[in-house]
Amino acid sequence: MSWMNCRAGALARLLARLIASLALVALWGICAAPARAWGVQGHQVVAGIAWQGLSPGAREEATRLLALEPGQTLVSVATWADEHRGPATAPWHYLNFPRGQCRFDAARDCPDGQCVVGAIERQRAILASKATDAERLQALRYLVHFVADVHQPLHAGYQDDRGGNTVQLRFLMRGSNLHALWDKGLIEQLGLDNEALIAAAQAQLTAQVKNQAHIQTQSLRPVQFQSQSTAPAPSDIGLANAIAMAEESCRIVAQPGFYPQGDPSPAYVARMTPVLLQRLALAGQRLAALLNQALP
Repeated sequence: MSWMNCRAGALARLLARLIASLALVALWGICAAPARAWGVQGHQVVAGIAWQGLSPGAREEATRLLALEPGQTLVSVATWADEHRGPATAPWHYLNFPRGQCRFDAARDCPDGQCVVGAIERQRAILASKATDAERLQALRYLVHFVADVHQPLHAGYQDDRGGNTVQLRFLMRGSNLHALWDKGLIEQLGLDNEALIAAAQAQLTAQVKNQAHIQTQSLRPVQFQSQSTAPAPSDIGLANAIAMAEESCRIVAQPGFYPQGDPSPAYVARMTPVLLQRLALAGQRLAALLNQALP
């Protein structure tokens, strides 16, 4: 009997360790993945908006490169960078600012160019170069993804909460975190297909532009959470512009009320959904401008 009790105890301890290990894996999946911005639909919507904005020449060259792997479209490759992410490329999807500081410092925020700002510039340079078609196709797939990433506010959020990943909450009747809420929760609650979401995003940005004259450009009104203040012009797509895009996202995160008090209320969702739509539309328009210059 004592031998059986000993064996049962050993099995119980082994099971407890296994459960604990699985819990840690699950927690890691929730809290340590700051690289999956917007979810699948958000990335597809950004690519769809960009495709609509391409010049005839850029669209022709993009189509030629995408045809290297038959069946690919700008929309279908929008999540390629997530699907092929590894330890070396994971830092390329985001940038972490110190809390209260939204001014980019390369040495502090992007050492050796290992952040979304550095990644955008490197891939833009490859796409615009005389590199091989295979290299330029890969750069195209990266750019489609990274320009979308940098427009998700929490991909340029705070280092101390890992871009909102450690801010736990419940939304749509399930456990989540603030980063996941912005990745896909706010999109899911709209219940729109890609075409309808593209139309909603572009309409929201158009409405914002019309109201821009009533908004101070240097100090945003917290209750309005307009996503564009001193934002870069879509036609200016160099490294400085990638920096400005990241700083712009950080300033949204820094506004009072961006972090919900507890679980997101209906008022929070109603206030933040227009910001999300604006970010999707801006990402698509700026991606189109970048590709129009990088693709001959």
